Amino acid sequence: MSWLLAPVPRARIAWLRLIAYLFLVVDMLMVTSSSLAHARVPHDLYRPVLAARILHIPPPDLGVMWGLMTVVLGCGLACATGRMPRAAGYLLGFACAAGYFWWVVISMSYGKVDHDHLAIVIALLVLPTAGPARFEDQTPCEAAGWAVRCVELAVVAAYFLSAWAKMRFGGPNWPNGSTLAWALQRRGTPPARHLLDYPWTLQISQWVTIIMEFSSPLLLILRGRPRYALAAFWAGFHVITFAMMTISFLPHAIFLTAFLPLERLASRTQVWRERARGGPAGQPVTVIGDQAVDTV
Repeated sequence: MSWLLAPVPRARIAWLRLIAYLFLVVDMLMVTSSSLAHARVPHDLYRPVLAARILHIPPPDLGVMWGLMTVVLGCGLACATGRMPRAAGYLLGFACAAGYFWWVVISMSYGKVDHDHLAIVIALLVLPTAGPARFEDQTPCEAAGWAVRCVELAVVAAYFLSAWAKMRFGGPNWPNGSTLAWALQRRGTPPARHLLDYPWTLQISQWVTIIMEFSSPLLLILRGRPRYALAAFWAGFHVITFAMMTISFLPHAIFLTAFLPLERLASRTQVWRERARGGPAGQPVTVIGDQAVDTV
């Protein structure tokens, strides 16, 4: 419990909030815009996922989906400022989280479920609980720490459960199978398809993937540069996956930033502003909070 509530600077919440709510616009308009398209098809194609069945979410209606998108985006942009009073922040934040969850459930109830949306769903749910936060606020806060840990756990869970699903449905021989070869044949980019001539490289890639996914809880244990290096590995993994198969995990990958000391960005920005003002060369600049310790 002490780990879950270990304080982090409020500034990290301010940055995560900005990232989450601005990406929300991109996601609803581009990534999960299928929720609008699904409202135009016959209702008998609706195959609700478990959450939709438990909550008795009905098939989508076009007018309802447009209204839902308007409300969610409006609440999200308001919350992106991070300056809402606590009561208003709770109300708008949870309205945004609930509305987006509804939106995603509709998107995933037509035969294709994307596990890369777990982190953003959790982030939208927990970020309002951290209260107001400013980019320059280096004050350690347990509520901020709890919200950050929840996002971190969601990121790690997506990786670890992905590996578990591979073992559950593909068995221990999954790394030696032809999953990547099938994916490259189906949607591989022209440069990546050359790897089909070297199947051993694909098997090595599958072994690396399964080992790293099962090792993902290290993100919760490591500190400092080893943690940042592991986060960089996963960021590179997603870049390579997109380059090879145009499969984007962006809704998930952006929350690798939760493992980084984002609170230091405000200090760096202050340094750049001081330098941009044309002060004397070599003049030292005092930056308050630059020595903030990464407690995560």
